[in-house]
Amino acid sequence: MAVSEENSALFPIFILTIMALPLVPYTIIKLCRAASKKTKSIHCQCSVCFRSGKYRKSIFKRISNFSTYSNLTLVLLWFVMAVLVYYIKHISREIEVFEPFSILGLESGASDSEIKKAYRRLSIQYHPDKNPDPEAHNYFVEYVSKAYQALTDPISRENFEKYGHPDGRQGLQMGIALPQFLLNIDGASGGILLLGIVGVCILLPLMMAVIYLSRSSKYTGNYVMHQTLSAYYYFMKPSLAPSKVMDVFIKAAEYMEIPVRRSDGEPLQKLFLLVRSELNLDLKNIKQEQAKFWKQHPALVKTELLIQAHLTHESAALTPALLRDFRRVLELAPRLLEELMKMAIITRTPQGHGWLRPAIGTVELSQCIIQAVPLSARKAAGGSSEGIAPFLQLPHFREAIVKKIARKKVRTFQELRDMTSQERVELLTQVAGFSAAESQDVEMVLEMMPSITIDITCETEGEEGIQEGDIVTMHAWITLKRENGLIGALPHAPDFPFHKEENFWLLLADSVSNEVWMSQKVNFMDEAAAITAASKAIQEAKEGSGASLKEINAAVKEAIEKVKNGSRLVMGKFQAPAEGNYNLTSFCLCDSWIGCDQKTSLKVKVLKRSRAGTRSGAMAEEGPSVEDGIEEEEEEEEDGYDDYESEYSEDDEDIKDTESKGAVANGVAHGEGSGSSSDASGSEEE
Repeated sequence: MAVSEENSALFPIFILTIMALPLVPYTIIKLCRAASKKTKSIHCQCSVCFRSGKYRKSIFKRISNFSTYSNLTLVLLWFVMAVLVYYIKHISREIEVFEPFSILGLESGASDSEIKKAYRRLSIQYHPDKNPDPEAHNYFVEYVSKAYQALTDPISRENFEKYGHPDGRQGLQMGIALPQFLLNIDGASGGILLLGIVGVCILLPLMMAVIYLSRSSKYTGNYVMHQTLSAYYYFMKPSLAPSKVMDVFIKAAEYMEIPVRRSDGEPLQKLFLLVRSELNLDLKNIKQEQAKFWKQHPALVKTELLIQAHLTHESAALTPALLRDFRRVLELAPRLLEELMKMAIITRTPQGHGWLRPAIGTVELSQCIIQAVPLSARKAAGGSSEGIAPFLQLPHFREAIVKKIARKKVRTFQELRDMTSQERVELLTQVAGFSAAESQDVEMVLEMMPSITIDITCETEGEEGIQEGDIVTMHAWITLKRENGLIGALPHAPDFPFHKEENFWLLLADSVSNEVWMSQKVNFMDEAAAITAASKAIQEAKEGSGASLKEINAAVKEAIEKVKNGSRLVMGKFQAPAEGNYNLTSFCLCDSWIGCDQKTSLKVKVLKRSRAGTRSGAMAEEGPSVEDGIEEEEEEEEDGYDDYESEYSEDDEDIKDTESKGAVANGVAHGEGSGSSSDASGSEEE
């Protein structure tokens, strides 16, 4: 065979090798991950969630779950490799080394007479005079005749026996593994081929890079547009009430890009009439308020109406075109709300603190969107600062049901959770009129709801007290429990059409001054990451305090056990403020459940720094009482805000509840409450 043909045959082998090097190990890793996935169900099993179809594993769902870009690309690459293997196997049969003895059917070293006999035998079989087949003629000329000539000529035979080639010693041959058409180029075809190579190898990757960079420059790491963050930062205010957070949230650039069609006008007008009561319009000047609402940017009007349609369960009135926009609005909501939360707690004050009021409002809006509960349902009513919103997230609950059970002295959601299972079944079947299946759905959801315990301390490492200007370390263990035994789980949210993981925000804040001193997002889904973070944090803290190796290992082992039992470690540092007593509150807010948030009071006394740098006073000295701090917070909120109360507005029942949560030491607090989840533990300096 010609050298060019042998080089051309090497090209598919080269391509196959390059593809196999990354593809084989990646496939093995992907298969191992798929085999190690937990089969345990972590989503709600109630009939309402089942009917929603969000978690139904039909054959189409399985296909769609498999038909990701990565999986399809993987299958395509393996198909290409299979084709290459078949092609290489096929051409390997065609490319054979010239062997005259094997062609004539002889063993090496055969005599001249044996060679002549073999030639005559093959001539009878393949000679054109004996066999008219064209292929037989080609074989006779190309192989049989050449083999006979190579073995009958003394010089050719000697060269073949010595050097393996009839022409004698061959020089060193160099080749390149490229296909034949790339080697035989001339004239115009060579120019076209050159342009093709430049286009495919240089211009195409460059164009793809430019497109990627131009698109990525518009977005942050959380796939939120920079323009959105700028708008959120500008419109965020320290006194932003929860009901006003919606006005900032809908100003996202992603929502402004959703097209407003002329055909949307009439359906949006009808939708406006259905959700008008939720738009905070002044009923005394309703005409002016309506005109003002419609004068807004059309994208803002459309986005707010679609969100209100979700909160009030009026999506059935939407046209197919609006339904597509409706799903797009909800799909973007979780990541936009997370960025809105970051804009609320980002450093705003000279002390490096964020704002508490808008942060709480953002979490409340997130809870309502995930659970499809109107914001107006959060208004304090019936002796509950939470309103009826927590009840409405339960399956089969409506406002009329809440009024019925309120007559039986079950006015707050916590009272319903504190009842035994048997008592709840009797209440729901006898008073609310639920069937046994509906009561069972309620029980399933309540078993999914998280309960939270917070153990938090603030101290200066290596010192007995906290002086102004010290670097204070916050050390918090957040423990999550569910009645069904799960730790990480998906919330009950049948009306939210997308999968949503529970996320929690730990805020250390001064409610009176409306300042967030520290904040950290926590998630309970990834246990391995939580173990790694907790082990590293505990090890570094113990090494810094001069603990022995045995003590460090024991502390790390204890931390790992805590994480496995549903706890997450959150650590962070902040600078101590000026001298004084501070009544802080640690909030653990869930972005998916209503009524599962937890807050714990924490007293911190900051001493005046002495000239010599020594510490004066004792940290154990009592500061203002918790009740006094809460009353000051309530007076501040009543003076500063006239909007509806959020679930964190204090009343007499909340004060009594706070007093009963346990002893509060100076800089140390232990609290138990109803729920949150977290996984990624870490620290954040502000």
